[in-house]
Amino acid sequence: MEEVGSHYWRSLFTNMDYYYLTLTLMILSFLVSKLLFYFIVQKQHSKLLPPGPKQYPIIGNLLQVLLIRKNNSNALESFMNLSKTYGPIITFKLGTLTSISVYSPEIAKEVLQKNDIILANRRVPYTFFTAMKEHSKNSIIALPSSSTKWRVYRKACATRIFSTQQLDSTQILRKRKVHELLDFLHECYKKGEAVNIGEAIFKTMLNISSNSFISKNFVQYHDNGEKFKVFKDIAFGLTEESSRLCLGDFFPLLGFFGGRGARARTRERYAKLSAVFDGAIEERIRTRDLKADSSDCNDILDSLLDLVNEEGSELNRHDVLHLLIDLFIAAIDTTSSTLEWAMAELIHSPTKLHKLREELQQSLGKNGEFEESHILKLPYLNAVVKETLRLHPPGPMLIPHKANDDVELGGFIVPKNTQVVVNAWSIGRDSDIWANPISFEPERFLNSKIDFKGKHFEYIPFGSGRRICPGLPLALRSLSFILASLFYHFNWKVANGMNPEDIDMTCSYGLTMHKAQPLLLIPIPIKV
Repeated sequence: MEEVGSHYWRSLFTNMDYYYLTLTLMILSFLVSKLLFYFIVQKQHSKLLPPGPKQYPIIGNLLQVLLIRKNNSNALESFMNLSKTYGPIITFKLGTLTSISVYSPEIAKEVLQKNDIILANRRVPYTFFTAMKEHSKNSIIALPSSSTKWRVYRKACATRIFSTQQLDSTQILRKRKVHELLDFLHECYKKGEAVNIGEAIFKTMLNISSNSFISKNFVQYHDNGEKFKVFKDIAFGLTEESSRLCLGDFFPLLGFFGGRGARARTRERYAKLSAVFDGAIEERIRTRDLKADSSDCNDILDSLLDLVNEEGSELNRHDVLHLLIDLFIAAIDTTSSTLEWAMAELIHSPTKLHKLREELQQSLGKNGEFEESHILKLPYLNAVVKETLRLHPPGPMLIPHKANDDVELGGFIVPKNTQVVVNAWSIGRDSDIWANPISFEPERFLNSKIDFKGKHFEYIPFGSGRRICPGLPLALRSLSFILASLFYHFNWKVANGMNPEDIDMTCSYGLTMHKAQPLLLIPIPIKV
């Protein structure tokens, strides 16, 4: 009897082993056949693609790109150097993903203007899509430009959020937040404390955005506790995770096996941010229901809820949540990092700083009150902002586009579903376009018609075409107003006894370009 039972169990396990072995072989056969089919098709396409570095079987150029990105501070320069070998349009094969990089204004114009409709969509990163699936389907960043919801979002941005009327009505709020920053810097001066200026500006932009959106402060300047760390982690973390290379981006069938940590972190950060804005929306709706006059706050949330309540509106309450999340993520990190770069460049170049301070004092006097309306009357300030954006564009490689169909770029055929990346950092430092391209020279923009509104393709820090950054008007006001205020009211000394010319100007590569080392400064009030 025991022998019969033993034989039964051995037979069962043998059958199970056979079953699992068969299933495993079937799955492997399916994956291999899919990969072989893909690479056969891609080999046919590759004859029409732009040139590029040597590709290896299956992985293509993935290892080379990983090695370049690993050398963080020199990654952007390494990518730019490839264009000297292969030309202004380069093909990278990254597993199953074909990626085209563009390094010239002429081809950038083909991407962003001539073929704007075909190349208007985005390639959504695997981590972003899987960790925030619901948001990625409702995100102004990820939605296809042909969708009704994307057009509704863009219209809301143009008419309600970033319109001149809305920005004028909230300039008092921005001025109040900048004055809070100046008060904090005065306190640091009295205490003899050095300031991590990037962190201080980040808090300012965080509160400007939170007050503009929902009329609330998120952090206090003296608070470096848990609340500040949470918002800093959300703002930096979500953009950082989006720029990481993930297995699922290059081998979608294997995506489940990689990047679990990145997906978990992204999901957690998104849930925290969603809870903040979702709670604010619910609270505001209850408040508006109790009051006949719903204009108490006059912020972006009120404006969007007014739009939701309009007859025939195509915007709903959940759309408002997704739009606020996108705008928050986009606004904080990019603007604060650009301001830190501007501070570093000016202090690193005392003669340029002297010119700016001289313009401010001549225009405003020694006891003037700086207003946003003064910005247009300060040409050197505007030139400083433009030059900072040329050298340090907020997104060094613009958010990738995706081809909806086969398209011709630079005389080559780029197949459907190819990723197309415009390298704004390299274009802004091209010696064939710019004299002394790596020098900080605001003078190049004086008496120049070149601007950042997407019409001059040698200078596209905010992108161009239908996917140009919708927050450009607010970004420019914030950059100019905060920068002028900091230099109008303070002299600056580099901490730790360093000379201005010794400031570390290396960058940390990512979706947003940060300084590799924080800028530590001692504020010295001009009017003590």
